[in-house]
Amino acid sequence: MVFFRWIIEIILLLALLWYSGLAQQIPAGHDRMDTDEHGKLYIAKPNGQKVYADTVNPRYTLKQMIEGPRGADNGIDFDFANPQLNGTLYYGFINHEDALYPQPVFFKRYAEIKKGKAGVDIKNQMSGKYDMVAWQQTGHGTLGYRVLNDRGQMIYEGRVSFKGTGPFKVDVTILEGPFVNLISADGATISFTLNRKLSAGVKVDGRVFSNEKVQNHHEIEVRGLQPDTEYGYEIIAGDTKRRYKFRTQPGPGSRKPFVFAYASDSRAGRGGGERDMHGTNFYIMKRIFALARQENAKFFQFSGDLINGYLNNVQETHLQYANWKRAIEPFARFMPVYVSMGNHEALTHTFHDQDDHYYSVNKFPYDTHSAEAVFAANFVNPENGPESEDGASYDPQKSVRNFPSYKENVFSYMYDNVAFVVLNSNYWYAPAVLHHPYTGGNIHAYIMDQQLEWFKHNILALEQNQNIDHVFVTLHTPFFPNGGHVGDDMWYDGNNEPRAYVKGKGVKKGIIQRRDELLDVMVNQSSKVRAILTGDEHNYNRLNINDRMERYPEGYEYEKLDLSRTIWQINNGAAGAPYYAQEKTPWSEYVQGFTTQNAVVFFHVEGKAVKVKVINPDTLEPFDQFILH
Repeated sequence: MVFFRWIIEIILLLALLWYSGLAQQIPAGHDRMDTDEHGKLYIAKPNGQKVYADTVNPRYTLKQMIEGPRGADNGIDFDFANPQLNGTLYYGFINHEDALYPQPVFFKRYAEIKKGKAGVDIKNQMSGKYDMVAWQQTGHGTLGYRVLNDRGQMIYEGRVSFKGTGPFKVDVTILEGPFVNLISADGATISFTLNRKLSAGVKVDGRVFSNEKVQNHHEIEVRGLQPDTEYGYEIIAGDTKRRYKFRTQPGPGSRKPFVFAYASDSRAGRGGGERDMHGTNFYIMKRIFALARQENAKFFQFSGDLINGYLNNVQETHLQYANWKRAIEPFARFMPVYVSMGNHEALTHTFHDQDDHYYSVNKFPYDTHSAEAVFAANFVNPENGPESEDGASYDPQKSVRNFPSYKENVFSYMYDNVAFVVLNSNYWYAPAVLHHPYTGGNIHAYIMDQQLEWFKHNILALEQNQNIDHVFVTLHTPFFPNGGHVGDDMWYDGNNEPRAYVKGKGVKKGIIQRRDELLDVMVNQSSKVRAILTGDEHNYNRLNINDRMERYPEGYEYEKLDLSRTIWQINNGAAGAPYYAQEKTPWSEYVQGFTTQNAVVFFHVEGKAVKVKVINPDTLEPFDQFILH
């Protein structure tokens, strides 16, 4: 009996430890949140009612799309492991040799997808006069494919390389990329993702830079190059080789003329077709980046709302990011693209009570499932930002990770005499926290304390850097909204009360106070910040922020900020998301150039002069230009 009692006590102890471990996974910044005896997450409302986290099965996942292709006797079979998927598979060869930006050329036939399965007959249908890639002679080729559901909605555009002339086998395929990232005066980082785990390399200037790790995703640093020089680079992965080019930066302080581009908000639009490739406006993004290459932009800054997002599932989030990357990929093989987060990058735990009230917090564990972690896994950005909000005065447990990482979502970078400071105004975002503050989380547009401190130090350091003439600050949310988000962003209809909530308690400063702290750093403590580049509102406009401009609500009881000079806010949230018209605000008389056309903003930097030109990427119509002072 003693022995059995001892066994039972051990089992109970292990169960208690298991349950405690689950409970400890809930970050301390949230309140009234727990797991039950089955490990199910819930929020306890003030009346004691438990509201359990939603169980949401993703409609489609990236894993389904990229693992679908299989070799077959006459071509490629597809099994998307989704019996609910019925629709159409369009397909066509990709010729990597006859175009600078190779794209699928879709074949005259298509295949039906039935219960997640389809087949492409390469041998009998795509030979002879349809063999545009010479697969019959070489035994190699690449097939592009596009997946549509039974309502005609586009889900994914992928590719599969194959070998053989019948039977066919799936070959090593570059699923994503390559992308040129982090270009400096002496090198760059080349990133790409393969369909199987392999070691891989990049050949540049006769040298091979290798990653010996056997893995799918590779980020390979290329160093030891000359400034302002064009280099060909070749991806080496199995028998697969792809060749592209990039140009290194000029040496620091060279002050040679160059152009860079800016846009934001490319989540899916209306109008059908490529305007909604499961989460992103594929059509406008391709137009935007084709135009940026035509204008010889040296880099592109894209600041948030890449995708529809607001998802509960990591794999479906990966799929929407994959579609965004596929749209820009032909052009991002040649120039770097820096991306930052918006509110639609949200990845959350959501809860609905019996009255259909909505609760939402950033998904955790933060290291793997947060919006910030999944964003970082999909992009290659500088890693010179702050650590997290851990250690701030409101951190409830100083020795434990309670906040997501800022890795690759807050950062700075330079190109010649220009510096960019990239902020995340949707960090630790909890979309419903204003209605249920006790859950904890951050509101839309609020910059928390640790990020603010990093920002101050960064701006002051750039002020002392003699090689930098112009500083641009970018974040998703306008300081002064003008159409679509007057009820939030850094204004909230003139209400200072909204702020982040940690363990159910609001932090010290409200949204307008925090806005002013940021403005003080950029305007009064810096002479180099030329403009704030924002999005969120799906339109283009520019606002001349100055001390005469009314920027406080009536009866504002906190200290007001005097501005020592003017600064531009340039909003370009017109990269394909549904439009917002202009609204009346206290500063409306200072708004210029407002339009709901799709737009790309090009900055022509010539030493200490900056000329701005704005073009509609769909019609190629220029519709605004001015000089930054």
